[in-house]
Parts: sequence; C-alpha cells; structure tokens
Amino acid sequence: MKYLEKFKLSKKIAFVVGGSGLIGREICSAISEFGSKVVLIDKKINKNLFKYNKNIYLEKFDISKINALEKGYKKIVKKHGVPDIFVNASYPRTGDWKNNSFNKIKYSSFEKNLKIHLNSFSWLSKLVADSMRKNKTKGIIIQLSSIYGIVGQDISIYKGTTMEESMTYSVIKGGINNLTRQMASFYGRYNIRINSLCAGGVLDNQNKTFLKNYNNKVPLRRLAKSSEIASVVVFLSSEASSYITGSMLMVDGGWTAI
Repeated sequence: MKYLEKFKLSKKIAFVVGGSGLIGREICSAISEFGSKVVLIDKKINKNLFKYNKNIYLEKFDISKINALEKGYKKIVKKHGVPDIFVNASYPRTGDWKNNSFNKIKYSSFEKNLKIHLNSFSWLSKLVADSMRKNKTKGIIIQLSSIYGIVGQDISIYKGTTMEESMTYSVIKGGINNLTRQMASFYGRYNIRINSLCAGGVLDNQNKTFLKNYNNKVPLRRLAKSSEIASVVVFLSSEASSYITGSMLMVDGGWTAI
C-alpha cells in the first residue's frame, strides 16, 4: 500500500466557503499544496491574498443571502465544475452577535443568526451533495463546527474579560453536527462522505486573561493554530479518511476528553 498517495489531492476540485477568514485561508493553502484546484468563496475577496498561487481561484459569494444560494452555487459550478471536496468554513453573523448571551439576547437576533448560519450551512450542503450525486462524484463535504456543538460552554473561561457565552452559537453548531450525521446516513449510498470538524479555541489575538483561563482548562495548555485545523481538513479531504463519514472529529487539544 502506497500510503503517501492517499493524501494527494491532484485532479480534485475543492470549494472552500469562508476562504478569506483566519481558518479558511489556511485551508485553501493546505489543500492547494496537496495538488487540488481550490475555489475560494467568500463575500469579501482580497485579490492579493493568493496572488501568486495559480491553483487558487477567487469567487465572491455571500451565503447568508439564502434566497440566492442555489443560483449562486450553480453559477460557480458552471464555471469551475462540481466540487470533489466542499469545505464550509464560513461564519456569517449579525452585527449584534456579541449580544447573543442568555442575559442580552433578543429573539429577532436569534432567529436571524439561525437563518444566515445554520440554515445556510444546511441548505448549501444539500445543494452540494445533490450536485455530487447527480454528477456521480465521489464527494467529500466538511463542515467547520465546534466543541460547543458537542458540550456546553465553560462560563469560567470568560471571567475577568468582556466576553460572554452564546446561546445561539451552541444551537447552530449542534444543529450542524446532527445535520452531518443525517446527511452521512442518506448520502453514503452515493459514495459521498460528510463530516464535521469540531474545533476548540483558535488563536486570534485574544486578550491575556482569556488565554490564561482557557489554557488552564485544556490538557495541551494552549489554543489551536489555524494551520492545525487546516491539516485535519486535508486528512478528511483525502483517501486516507476513506472510511470516515458522519463523524464529529474533535480538534480541541483534549478539551472534550475531560
């Protein structure tokens, strides 16, 4: 068995939604390095982001506009082809997202965030899976989820900071995880694999108090680097993970182990 060959993604087409973000950029770079053509999809595009990488193509597309999802997806498919790999790393949210704690949340914000995040993930995943099925593509769908789709938030890590827990976030990520299970059950017969990558905290210029609180709670005593998330996406995108579907792969430094 040539195990190194299992990780190669040459002759593959990968769509990465939210590809301009902290994690999305790393995912695009990593998948491209393993040989795949990458279509970076985001509502804001920096044309200089991958200026010298001829294997990464940029497409402007806002998935929070639910009514335009199908039309927008079909337009990109017509241009680039049906993806072999589809990664949703987007994080659509409202301007009042920080007020989604139990103490501050309003129903209007809760409803809007479910629509633009959970609903967009769900419907776009179905559109992608159906296009793979129609095209008889041996497809892979990877949903960027969170440890907070599996366990409740530890409120103590916010002590001494202005950060708070989020009622909405846990509902969204929990919904995405069960969508993954349901889709894996249905689309497995068509040789399409669907998995959730449940990330723990990722370094992103958080304040020192939060970092100290978080590090004290996780066995590896640190947050993840975005590159460590991208490496797992490469694994899930490759034949090295050919018998994995419907999984919630924890990439959390051991947070959910204790």
